[in-house]
Amino acid sequence: MIHLFSKKHFLVDQLENFVDIHNHILPGIDDGAKTVEDSLALIKGFSEFGVKNFVATPHIMHNYYPNTKESIEKAHGKVKNELVEMGMDDIELGFAAEHMIDENFIPLVEKGDILPLRKGYLLVEMSYLQPPIHFDEAIVKVASNHQFPVLAHPERYAFLHQRFGKYKKFRAEGILFQLNLLSLSNYYGKEIPKIAHRLLEENMIDFIGSDVHNMQQLQSLKEVTISRKIQKMVTPVIHKTIETFY
Repeated sequence: MIHLFSKKHFLVDQLENFVDIHNHILPGIDDGAKTVEDSLALIKGFSEFGVKNFVATPHIMHNYYPNTKESIEKAHGKVKNELVEMGMDDIELGFAAEHMIDENFIPLVEKGDILPLRKGYLLVEMSYLQPPIHFDEAIVKVASNHQFPVLAHPERYAFLHQRFGKYKKFRAEGILFQLNLLSLSNYYGKEIPKIAHRLLEENMIDFIGSDVHNMQQLQSLKEVTISRKIQKMVTPVIHKTIETFY
């Protein structure tokens, strides 16, 4: 007999009408979907559990994925056109970017060549192994540009795991946190959900997103189960994400 408080729930059952603000579903411009067909397969897969509203966020990463508004808009247009052709008018697809804080980031902010999420929230990331030299300056630049920095998947930065006070410092500096849905499982490793749970317990997570790149990750997401305790903590974050970005 399973105790009531240990019963597991499928995470995707909590995602009806969710707005996914972090994903790599646009085709051929980063390490996500390769073709329009891949993009459509991902969108259809999400719609099976009630997710039909997306802000696509391909990487802008100097020397790896040097995307621009033009390259992202072009990829977005290809998918939008196909959605129209297929009569999938219930799908809402916007675009922004996931900005790597690297040597090219501050110049992009200064030139206005950044792509925020809806309502002025700017999705940023950094290396998983070490913080960028100009991190603090970059965050100040974003704020001075009248935008809100949202740090993608803070739970995945290994160099922060033994320095939890850094998370609190980032929060005090006005940095918002976006958790990955897959981080509530062991998908990225056993240490990641431990950090994710602690961040949730300390009310440090503002938003949540899928960060899905491919069908394999989407399938893994469909299989994620969470305890009632985690469900109680993550449900308000899901609702806040919907309310902020719908």
